[in-house]
Amino acid sequence: MFTIANGIILKGLNLDPIKENIVVDDGIIIDISKDACEGKIIDVEGSIVCPTFFNAHTHIGDSIIKDEAYGLSLSEMVKPPNGVKHRALASASDEEIIGAMKSAMFEMLESGTTHFIDYREGGTKGVKLLKEASKDIPINPIILGRDDSFYGDDPDLSKVKIAVRKLLKVADGIAPSGFGEISDEVANLITSECEKAGKISSIHVGESLNNQIESIDKYNKSEIKRGIDSNFNQLVHCTNPQSDDLVNLSNSNSNVVVCPRANATLNVGVAPLNDMLALGINPLLGTDNLMINSPNMLRELEFSLKVMSVSYKNYLNPLELLKMATTNPCMFDFSKSYIEIGNAAELIIFKQISKNPFLNIINRGETKNILYIIDKNYTNNILDR
Repeated sequence: MFTIANGIILKGLNLDPIKENIVVDDGIIIDISKDACEGKIIDVEGSIVCPTFFNAHTHIGDSIIKDEAYGLSLSEMVKPPNGVKHRALASASDEEIIGAMKSAMFEMLESGTTHFIDYREGGTKGVKLLKEASKDIPINPIILGRDDSFYGDDPDLSKVKIAVRKLLKVADGIAPSGFGEISDEVANLITSECEKAGKISSIHVGESLNNQIESIDKYNKSEIKRGIDSNFNQLVHCTNPQSDDLVNLSNSNSNVVVCPRANATLNVGVAPLNDMLALGINPLLGTDNLMINSPNMLRELEFSLKVMSVSYKNYLNPLELLKMATTNPCMFDFSKSYIEIGNAAELIIFKQISKNPFLNIINRGETKNILYIIDKNYTNNILDR
């Protein structure tokens, strides 16, 4: 048992800043109050206590080819089955892939991320490689698998169903690449099987304007509308919404993940976060492909804050942005916790540099400013390294 004392706590789903103490027993928060004081005292005067980060979209297998494909188009980089990423994964050994994924997870952990969602290539074997890589690391991967049988204009649906069911035995869900590679029939099969299994279905949609236009020309629907109509739980990117896409999203059961740095790097635009927030959409934030980005959520937060001002000539509320990386995932039944009595203690403690607690993290936060990372199975004082 220990008490985190004298810090500014970002409490609850809305990250309300209060100055109180937190008592933790066996990894669970058992008291939050000004007078709470039990066990070992960790005095964090002059600091901010924030929920740990949730990286809602990664491809950590890509870390075997960091920065090697910079400047290529989206399709050249990542379109299966012949994108640069897929060729690199196919030629790498299991040991190389596991080693690269381990390094990526330690990088996430050191910068405050304790949970992440990964789009894992390579079928059931790919899922098992990530499980092997993460088994001794105190981080919580949510692994979404995919299979090459999904692709093509005329896939064998019986083979797709077999592949999906095999994946769902080992993965947390299914995540095909995008509607440029799969048919609506495959999409509907995937979402149906995931719903039966109580697992996640996710897909990239509306990442580039060209993808949106091609989908509208061919199907009279945007990729975002096709994702909603196919009942995917999670739609990633939504960078280039068309017509009524955002209104349709706000009325759907799909959660939205945005990846501003990746979209900017690939020259496809930036998701309109203020418009999403105005419609009641609560996006999650992800760092996307490690081949083009580090998985450091602090870098994602700062970039996202500032690119909104440039792209949309309007400021983004820093509280709403920080929620995208911390408490918004808690609204969608993920395992991530927020700071409240009875919840798991998953906390980052930052040195206080500015008076605004949200901008202190987003605009000033660096790994060197993290005093402690506390998780149920992990307590680390980074400054003691």
